[in-house]
Amino acid sequence: MSIAAREIHLKSRPAGLPGADNFQLVERSLPAPAAGQLLVKTLFMSVDPYMRGRMTDRPSYIAPFEIGQPLEGSAVGIVEQSAHPDFKAGDLVSHFSGWRDLVLVDAATANKIDATQAPAEAWLGPLGIPGHTAYVGLLRIAGLKAGETVFISAAAGAVGSMAVQIAKLKGARVVASVGSEEKARWVKELGADAVINYRTAGDLTEALKKAAPEGIDVYFDNVGGDHLRAALEVAKPRARFAICGMISGYNDEKPVPGPDNLAAMVIKSISMRGFLVLDHFDILPEFIADMAGWLADGRVTYRDTVVSGLENAPQAFIGLFSGENLGKMLVKLA
Repeated sequence: MSIAAREIHLKSRPAGLPGADNFQLVERSLPAPAAGQLLVKTLFMSVDPYMRGRMTDRPSYIAPFEIGQPLEGSAVGIVEQSAHPDFKAGDLVSHFSGWRDLVLVDAATANKIDATQAPAEAWLGPLGIPGHTAYVGLLRIAGLKAGETVFISAAAGAVGSMAVQIAKLKGARVVASVGSEEKARWVKELGADAVINYRTAGDLTEALKKAAPEGIDVYFDNVGGDHLRAALEVAKPRARFAICGMISGYNDEKPVPGPDNLAAMVIKSISMRGFLVLDHFDILPEFIADMAGWLADGRVTYRDTVVSGLENAPQAFIGLFSGENLGKMLVKLA
């Protein structure tokens, strides 16, 4: 007996900022799970800035999305039918076949999640890739130490808000950049010592100098562009930069020139390292243990911006690039 399902396909490759016409809602029939498969009903799916890169047909660390095929990404759901002995109907799982309300996944690619540790959606935020990314970037890549000053861009986003809190837990002074006064208030509640609203601050470099008069030891970069330039200008000698993402350029049709002060890397002996969280799953158990504990005792909190309905997933994704999300942007499907 076939099962009716819906999924979002990439209809066409966007030029610049994606629009609704680049996506298509498609209905299809799924068979019952074959041996080793699970039929999963998606509860929440994630939309993330990195997905914009996959909409362009060019080599990268992950294959581009295909025209006329479903998009994919992190999601959590409930097993409806199982053809694998390690899973049963009713199990909560995370998987990477988002953008679909019902999906067949190989059991080997699904992970059981413990809803007693945190709600299901938290496994897409603090206990998921955003939290893990912040943890890896600050502690492994940048080697953040107590007493240091760290500058975090996009600090009210899914990754940035986790980075703010982890940095404070580790005894650092945090300077955060955000794009609205509402976001500034929230990031201050998270513990940031100084917050810059880059939309109203005027000269970002001067604003950062004022917020960090003795300079910064670590920069956690989610933005690139003028934020990276300001960080280079204000960095202390031997500062460490963890380059997580550069959302300011994700929709550029042509490459934009980089900061004009890269010589600061030589003059100040700055270390700059890009990283992919996919390369750091070896510390996932350590991260889960730490983060679950911090959530349980209230030392880490989180907020989600939730859009309801699979059909509204494209608009939720597009909203990331105008800063519509406070914390993690999620789409609720059930």
